[in-house]
Amino acid sequence: MLEVEHLDVEYRGVVAVEDVSFHVFPGQMVGVIGPNGAGKSTLVKAILGLIPVSGGNIKFCNCPIHRQLRSIAYVPQRTQVDWDYPVTVQNVVMMSRTVSTGWFRKPNRKSKEIVKSALQRVGMWEFRSRQIGELSGGQQQRVFLARALAQQADLFFFDEPFVGIDKATENIMLDIFNELRGGAKILVLITHNLGETLAECDSLLLLNKHVIADGSMKEVVTPENLQRAYGNNILFLNREQRLA
Repeated sequence: MLEVEHLDVEYRGVVAVEDVSFHVFPGQMVGVIGPNGAGKSTLVKAILGLIPVSGGNIKFCNCPIHRQLRSIAYVPQRTQVDWDYPVTVQNVVMMSRTVSTGWFRKPNRKSKEIVKSALQRVGMWEFRSRQIGELSGGQQQRVFLARALAQQADLFFFDEPFVGIDKATENIMLDIFNELRGGAKILVLITHNLGETLAECDSLLLLNKHVIADGSMKEVVTPENLQRAYGNNILFLNREQRLA
């Protein structure tokens, strides 16, 4: 189980995340939603230890999370990746095997098989020799999903995975998410989308620096909660209630 208790994050005296608590159990996918600047990405980075926290406790499998980092995979926003870096698709995914293989060692047979299987699962094996920057947005996201799969983690974090991708990639990702849940993995998904993809989540965490609501989609996505989180910045684009 992932346990986050009373987490606080401050930047130079400015509160970014305040008193955030939630639990996620094996086999569950939680969607983290909220307006821009609500602290969603900050929350994930704080959980991963990428930025310092000013208070609170984070545990995974009943241990401090910093002792469990080998069991955690993180797929950041595409805007945070340097797509001009000269590296092939296969090597991007192979990076996830570095800890298992050992630093400065050539990948062993097992790692090569795991990387091939991950790329095949996302439909990107035939692109294995391509430079990552030559791919479309959807293809790039598939590669980073393959990298997370090749890590063979138990806890997965995805930051805006559906931004700038095609429908085929979205379907592949949702299928894999369901497979991971079936394998008792934990998924934490940051998204701006208030539409159909939220229905795939087991629970939602509505955030605006602190927790506005936590629970099922029916419990969380209410006019009252959305008003508290987004104020007057809500624009429903169509009947599926996609947020812009």
